[in-house]
Amino acid sequence: MSSEDLEKYEAEMELQLYREYRDVVGLFSYVVETERRFYLTNNVDLQPRSTENGEMYFEVVMEDAWVWDMYRPARFVRNVRVVTFKDVNVEEIQKSDLEMPPADGGARGGPELP
Repeated sequence: MSSEDLEKYEAEMELQLYREYRDVVGLFSYVVETERRFYLTNNVDLQPRSTENGEMYFEVVMEDAWVWDMYRPARFVRNVRVVTFKDVNVEEIQKSDLEMPPADGGARGGPELP
């Protein structure tokens, strides 16, 4: 397999993963980003912790999650536990962000304003 074939394969896998993400994102309420992974989930618990010598870390527990990882054959995961010293970002997904804009460029009908 040439490097060009490998790049083409990885590009196809990334596109397939994006399409899967697009299909499932509406099923979830939260996006969780860690330094290594990107997750969609409906249940997330983020707890700051500290070691005996005072270093802070985070423990993230998710249930019924979907993980962005093109090398994983099964992306739906029942339980996930992440322990990290790095940043963790948790965002609630706004369902309005998932809606496509109207084809007419933004007009939603109704009266025209002067």
